[in-house]
Amino acid sequence: MVSNETQREIEEYLGQVPSWLDALSEPAADHSWGVVRDLELGETDLPNREKALVAVGAAAAMNCPYCIHFHGEEARLEGVSDEGLSEAANVAANVRYFSTILHGAEVDLDDFRRETSEIVQHIEDQQAAAAGDD
Repeated sequence: MVSNETQREIEEYLGQVPSWLDALSEPAADHSWGVVRDLELGETDLPNREKALVAVGAAAAMNCPYCIHFHGEEARLEGVSDEGLSEAANVAANVRYFSTILHGAEVDLDDFRRETSEIVQHIEDQQAAAAGDD
């Protein structure tokens, strides 16, 4: 259970203290809210829209109906369309798919990193050339 001070803060942010917060054990309750407040709701390097989309993708990859619903609503509040939510889930599925392939085939990680660096360099060179055409 969160402390009275944290309850007041949560009510200010969310308009209520969701019942599921009772599932947090006391030593973790206030801290857990602090992480949500500071990382997900607070000012960080990522805009809230991007954080919501990351959360939707992670929730979809974990197959968590609670997180999918919550973060889907969060993303909608940030202006993400249903098509955008679907795309976020598709991107997450694509990452999971290729992760399964890479792990199953036991692709060498050092080779993968080297090839990725070469791909990034190629794309940067193309972008630089395209910028020079302007």
